[in-house]
Amino acid sequence: MGLTSNKVLVLAVLCAVLLFVGTVWLWPRLARRTWRAVSGRVGLLLATQVAVFASIGLCANQAFGFYASWADLFGRENGQGVVVDHTPGDADGGPLQVVGVRRVNVPGGARPRTGGQIQQVDIVGRTTHIATPAYVYLPPEYFQARYRTRTFPAVTVLTGYPGTAEALVKGLHYPQTAHELAKTGRMQPMILVMLRPTVAPPRDTECVDVPGGPRTESFFADDLPEAVSAHYRVAKKPGGWGIVGDSTGGYCALKLALHHPGTYAAGAGLSAYYKAPVDATTGDLFHGHARVRDEADLWWYLKHRPAPDTSLLVTSSRQGEAGYEDTLKFTELVKSKRPTRISSIILDSGGHNFNTWRREIPATLQWLSGRLSDR
Repeated sequence: MGLTSNKVLVLAVLCAVLLFVGTVWLWPRLARRTWRAVSGRVGLLLATQVAVFASIGLCANQAFGFYASWADLFGRENGQGVVVDHTPGDADGGPLQVVGVRRVNVPGGARPRTGGQIQQVDIVGRTTHIATPAYVYLPPEYFQARYRTRTFPAVTVLTGYPGTAEALVKGLHYPQTAHELAKTGRMQPMILVMLRPTVAPPRDTECVDVPGGPRTESFFADDLPEAVSAHYRVAKKPGGWGIVGDSTGGYCALKLALHHPGTYAAGAGLSAYYKAPVDATTGDLFHGHARVRDEADLWWYLKHRPAPDTSLLVTSSRQGEAGYEDTLKFTELVKSKRPTRISSIILDSGGHNFNTWRREIPATLQWLSGRLSDR
C-alpha cells in the first residue's frame, strides 16, 4: 500500500484508536510499581503517540501532497533516473506518452465530452533529456465535434517543493475549478499541464539551469511546451501559454515568464518568493557562475535586464504570509518596468497553505484566461 493510499490512512487511524482504548482499559492493571508494569505503561504511551502522530502526518500529506511515496518520504528517491536515452520520433511515440486516464471529479465526469478528462503522462525533454510525470487536464470542448479543429490555450501548473503533481488534482482542485469557470463562462476552456518543479528528485533545482547539472529552466521553457504542443491541440505561441504555481512553483512561474516572454505570455505566483534560495535541498545551484546566480534573483533581473513584454500576477495575505512585504515591494518595482505588467491578489488573512491557494485559484485562472490566445 502506497503512502498516499486511503487504506494506509484508515489503518493508521484505526491503530491509534485501538491503542488509545487499550491504554485506558489496561491502565489500572499497569498501575503497580514493578518494572513490568512501568515498561507496559511506557510501551503503551509510546505506541499510542506514534500512532497518533503517524495518523496526523498521513492526513497532512494527503491534504498538502508533500511526499508521493515511501521512498520519497525516506529520501530514497534520487535523481539518477531523470536522464532517459529517448529521442522524439522513436518507435515509442515521441517525447510525451499517455500512461493512464482518469475522470474529472465533476457531474458527468465519466464522459469526456461532458466533464473533460485527466491524462497521466510521461514527458522526456528533447534537448534536456529530463524525464518527469505529469497530469494533463483536457476540457470537455476538446472532445466535442464542433471544436475538433480548435486549438486551446495551455497553462503549466506547478506545485511547491517537494509537492506532488497529484496534489494539484486532489488537493488544489485545478481541473474541477477550470471546468466550473469555463462552464459558467468566466474563462475560456484551457488545457492544464500539471507537474511539480522538482524534475530531478529529491533535489530542489529552483527551475535553474544548473551548471553541469539538470537544465530545469530549459525544460520548462522549451522542452515541455514543445512536447505538449506536438501531442495536443495547443494554441501557437507567442500568447498561447501561461504558467502558474504556488510557493516554489510560484517563484518558477514568475521567473519563467520574465526570462521567456516568448513562451509564457503570463505568469502567476501564488505566495511566491523572488530569489532562489541555496540550502540543503538545493545544493550548489550556481557553481560560481555569477550570471546564473544573478538571473535567478528576480529583483536583480528587473533592475539590470530589459523589461520583458509579459504579464505577472502575485498573491499574498496581509496576515499569515511572511512574504507580504516583499510582494508589495515587488509589485512596486514591476510597475516601473514597462512593458511588463503586474496584477495582484491580496487577501486579508491566509497562511502558506492549500486552503489559501484554493481561494486564489479561481481568480488566477480567470486572469490567465484573459491574457492568453486560443490561436
